[in-house]
Amino acid sequence: MCRCHRVLCKLALRLLFLQHSVKMVPVHAACALLSLAPLLVLGVPPIWTQPEQVHLSYPGVPGSMVVTWTTFNKTESKVEYGLLGGRLFDISAKGDATLFVDSGEEMRKMYIHRVTLTDLKPTATYVYHCGSDDGWSDMFSFTALNDSTSFSPRFAVYGDMGNENPQSLARLQKDTQLGMYDVILHVGDFAYDMHEDNARVGDEFMRQIQSIAAYVPYMTCPGNHESTYNFSNYRNRFSMPGQTESLWYSWNLGSAHIISLSTEVYFYLKFGQELLFKQYEWLKKDLEEANKPENRAVRPWIITMGHRPMYCSDDDQDDCTKFDSYVRLGLNDTKPPAPGLEDLFYRYGVDVELWAHEHTYERLWPVYGDKVYNGSKEQPYVNPKAPVHIITGSAGCREKTDRFNPNPKEWSAFRSTDYGYTRMQVVNATHLYLEQVSDDQYGKVIDSIWVVKEKHGFSAWF
Repeated sequence: MCRCHRVLCKLALRLLFLQHSVKMVPVHAACALLSLAPLLVLGVPPIWTQPEQVHLSYPGVPGSMVVTWTTFNKTESKVEYGLLGGRLFDISAKGDATLFVDSGEEMRKMYIHRVTLTDLKPTATYVYHCGSDDGWSDMFSFTALNDSTSFSPRFAVYGDMGNENPQSLARLQKDTQLGMYDVILHVGDFAYDMHEDNARVGDEFMRQIQSIAAYVPYMTCPGNHESTYNFSNYRNRFSMPGQTESLWYSWNLGSAHIISLSTEVYFYLKFGQELLFKQYEWLKKDLEEANKPENRAVRPWIITMGHRPMYCSDDDQDDCTKFDSYVRLGLNDTKPPAPGLEDLFYRYGVDVELWAHEHTYERLWPVYGDKVYNGSKEQPYVNPKAPVHIITGSAGCREKTDRFNPNPKEWSAFRSTDYGYTRMQVVNATHLYLEQVSDDQYGKVIDSIWVVKEKHGFSAWF
């Protein structure tokens, strides 16, 4: 019994006593007070107009940024912002709210707000808050992305981070506050899982990453842990470029063309086999466009991110442990057979492929067709003859880290079961730097490579 209920009961009993002893208060008055107790216990639902779960994404258009947030009652969608050091909230932008009804038992409703900020000055820092006159968020800041092709963007890269045991999160928060990243790449698997407890786990995870994602664009791709209710929590909560509900898209930054894709179309055919072929055709067209001489000249690096790897040496029987990996080689039991991605990426000269799913870190030698194609014995990543694969799925979740097969294939160059995440910098048209941070070893860099390419595209393999 809650405190207010006890107080009402005592008051009602006292009134009953007075009614019998002094004949002053009628019995029905005391009964009326008792009848109010359940109302006070059950209460009425609170009004939720306060913005939360604030995060940024880059819509792929220079000089712009998308702000996304959640409320649980309908409100206007506004962002007020201004240049750091200038007049606060000098500029205002409006957007729209979309009703998202989770498919869990409670059918919980939430409103996802999206506002696009435009005409931002490259490299300028802006202060903003979001919401409406019914409630404003905390004050955040971000730096508008540099739209120059000579820009050297810095990324944090990881997948498989959950609400429970997000071991790398505190270090990532601190890195972000130190200004170490221009963009975050989350390579699938969020919250574990966003739909659980009628999507409350998803809400709490989005609150957790707000400390990063409200300050730096948080770019995503879907993983297998988003699959419930046809990926509805993922498709509704994030705001990536293009018109595919964040399932696949591409964008440019510095000297890189970055492609985000869904490996899950190879595994969840129940949600539509046509998605697999639709994505493949889109990938082909996107890669063709990126390889036009005038485009590849200014954005020579092509980097992909997808959740399930083509290769891995974990001891768990996942798709990437098999020679005939679906992602790598496709599916033969569909009509028509579904093509895999390895030949496509090789043919169009994809330079670096970022993966997650395995709760480990693994760096591969340049590999194609299950064979190693190093640039040279002494300098394997200088003018490599095949794409470079990085698996970074050890950010931390309730499933802990995975184990490795004690006898990896020859393409496995370095591996670690430490919790951690990857840093990447596209330095210029010829140099790209990658390093792995171990959270278990207090932020120590346990692996690093320079990928050096004097030539990009299919012809670079020969």
